[in-house]
Amino acid sequence: MFQDGRRVHVIERDLNEPDRIVGELLQPGGYLKLIELGLEDCVDEIDAQRVFGYALYKDGKNSRLSYPLENFHSDVAGRSFHNGRFIQRMRQKSASLPNVSLEQGTVTSLIEKKGTIKGVHYKTKGGQELSAYAPLTIVCDGCFSNLRRSLCDPKVDVPSCFVGLVLENCELPHANHGHVILADPSPILFYPISSTEIRCLVDVPGTKVPSVSNGEMAHYLKTVVAPQIPPELYTAFISAIDKGNIRTMPNRSMPAAPHPTPGALLMGDAFNMRHPLTGGGMTVALSDIVVLRDLIRPLHDLHDASALCKYLESFYTLRKPVASTINTLAGALYKVFSASPDPARKEMRQACFDYLSLGGVFSNGPISLLSGLNPRPISLVLHFFAVAIYGVGRLLLPFPSPKRIWIGARLISGASGIIFPIIKAEGVRQMFFPVTVPAYYRAPPVFC
Repeated sequence: MFQDGRRVHVIERDLNEPDRIVGELLQPGGYLKLIELGLEDCVDEIDAQRVFGYALYKDGKNSRLSYPLENFHSDVAGRSFHNGRFIQRMRQKSASLPNVSLEQGTVTSLIEKKGTIKGVHYKTKGGQELSAYAPLTIVCDGCFSNLRRSLCDPKVDVPSCFVGLVLENCELPHANHGHVILADPSPILFYPISSTEIRCLVDVPGTKVPSVSNGEMAHYLKTVVAPQIPPELYTAFISAIDKGNIRTMPNRSMPAAPHPTPGALLMGDAFNMRHPLTGGGMTVALSDIVVLRDLIRPLHDLHDASALCKYLESFYTLRKPVASTINTLAGALYKVFSASPDPARKEMRQACFDYLSLGGVFSNGPISLLSGLNPRPISLVLHFFAVAIYGVGRLLLPFPSPKRIWIGARLISGASGIIFPIIKAEGVRQMFFPVTVPAYYRAPPVFC
């Protein structure tokens, strides 16, 4: 919006460089959105690493899955980096524009009058209480949002936690690729965040993790996790544990369930979250920004709050192809990739690994969905059930037995039980039949 000449007042709780263990991987689809926004230089000068795909590991075997980038410019690829460095580059870019005011402060509440949001109350860095007014307030205060309750129906799930480490002085087995280890009890991730550092994220199911302070976490990482990682990374992994800089954070997922409110719009993790296993969060956020930018661009006047709100209802439908594809894939893959004692779930996990290892269309299709290059929900569903059918076929060949038939039936049932609840939460109509939603055709208000 600031690039279209609008005055923008940005209020951020802390303008210091963030130090986070997520938001470090931008998929190729997200990088294309950066280009659309004219912000691609924000990944320059931060030692960002190009990412060309994933390496998948299971039971000592591995398979490399490359992004299908043949039809794109040579600069198009994923990017991985220190999240804080990327955020600071974005802030520098916005602060350099004369129509943008960037201020450090803590927003305490929204200003509401007769059902319309007029602005925000906030405290400055010095403790002064002030108010800021605007015809449109965009709320994006993150996963811990204290402002979203009046703007959506937040149903936050915490399926697991990430334990974060930084490995130094080592190289990934497959350079410039993210590495996903199908470990027990759940996946382990490795990806570069600079030319000398590799991020490791260990998924721990549930909301409770071993204590870092009393040494339980270090013991868990050394005895349970370390034996399952590629041998090329073992020494650096143990060294990172011994250094003691172990970080943890809960992994949240929350389907988008907005309450269209005149004068305000909810975005980012405050609005919609998915499991970070697939690194899709920033791609969804940037895609949402492009959709909103394109909707607002033809408007010259934003002061008719009710007409603007009605028009912007189309945002929730137009964002669906990208958002619902990445959200559904993240939730489904996390469940498939996590270990289970259930024979049907074990077969589904093995079938997924073997299916992706086939290469060609069997890997290109799913990896193009994950990367944000092919945001088609129907393609996601077809590939997901192709994996399930592939697993059933392996069970029934060469000679089916009653036990194998039973496991195959439960595999199909289990696959349905994984993906259909996620699709239901995303919204079947908006996800697969967006053109049947009236808001899809909303024209700009007459005051434009």
